Amino acid sequence: MSEWKEYKLEDFAEIHNQTRIPLSKMERSKRQGSYPYYGASGVIDYVDEFLFDGEFVLISEDGENLKSRKTPIAFKANGQFWVNNHAHIVQGKKDFHNDLLVYYFKNIDLIPYITGAVQPKLNKANLLSIPFFLPKNEDEQRAIASVLSSLDDKIDLLHRQNKTLEAMAETLFRQWFVEEAEEDWEERPLSSIATFLNGLACQKYPPKNDVDKLPVLKIKQLRNGFSEDCDWCTTEVKPEYLVKNGDVIFSWSASLMVKIWDGENCILNQHLFKVTSNEFPKWYYYLWSKHYLEEFISISASHATTMGHIKRGDLDNAIVLVPTDDEMTEFTEIQTPLIDKIIANNKQLKKLASMRDALLPKLMSGEVRVSNEG
Repeated sequence: MSEWKEYKLEDFAEIHNQTRIPLSKMERSKRQGSYPYYGASGVIDYVDEFLFDGEFVLISEDGENLKSRKTPIAFKANGQFWVNNHAHIVQGKKDFHNDLLVYYFKNIDLIPYITGAVQPKLNKANLLSIPFFLPKNEDEQRAIASVLSSLDDKIDLLHRQNKTLEAMAETLFRQWFVEEAEEDWEERPLSSIATFLNGLACQKYPPKNDVDKLPVLKIKQLRNGFSEDCDWCTTEVKPEYLVKNGDVIFSWSASLMVKIWDGENCILNQHLFKVTSNEFPKWYYYLWSKHYLEEFISISASHATTMGHIKRGDLDNAIVLVPTDDEMTEFTEIQTPLIDKIIANNKQLKKLASMRDALLPKLMSGEVRVSNEG
């Protein structure tokens, strides 16, 4: 194993900030092109020209973003693209592994390097002053990046598989119930094929101790997962309010969405439905709920309130088609394996992400070492 030493960013990478440009200053005629236009959180638009061609690391300059870590601190951009003025553009020198740079930024505390009270930023001078502790041996550097990137590759593969499975399930659903639906199929309200359980006002059920508690699932967590600042609830609530990986959750207020929950056990908060059924299979009420989602979003947007929402009556007005028992059995034999695979992939995703997140600080600090042989 090699010794470790302190580096500066300029020792192994170059910054290309001189060609950043705000989207507001770009000619509108150049918008809506085929090249990604990146900001601090990812692709924000597409343009018809590019300035960068290759593999780069984009590092957020936005101090508020870096403090909250609500969006990526550092991520890779590949191919031909443009970048706005909210992200630093960094490229590793020689054979330096750009993945290693991304992982290092994910692991360090950048708050001491953020300056500016009104508009806090990680400016270029402070970016260059950040110390990097890395193995002196380049092979060991690459080995660290390889271990972490292999986990990320597996995670990315599972995400792509799930997108494909979801698309297959929705395509089959549309074929059966929209394009080739039988006229004699029974019509029923969406509200009648499943139970739409509204969540608790969890602030009324605070934890009684640090053991018998679970995180509260709100709209924010449904979209982004849990973070350190989540709320907690006692476990002494009715069991139907417990949400487990694989449950169907419907956000009916603010940001409407229907999702198969892919996180840890938690307690259902108000403004979310937990959707279940003793009569119909999960794929059936999940895909019917998704089928009406765009209509529900439109209804929500039409409400003259500060927080758009749908009502129970909107579920009553959404009509679903019920096939014969034999057809339902046939459809279920096709759809259930797709949904079950999505749920299994989600569980595997969580295990891999936890493994990566546990390894990241240990590898980047030298607490855990990897062999650079072979």
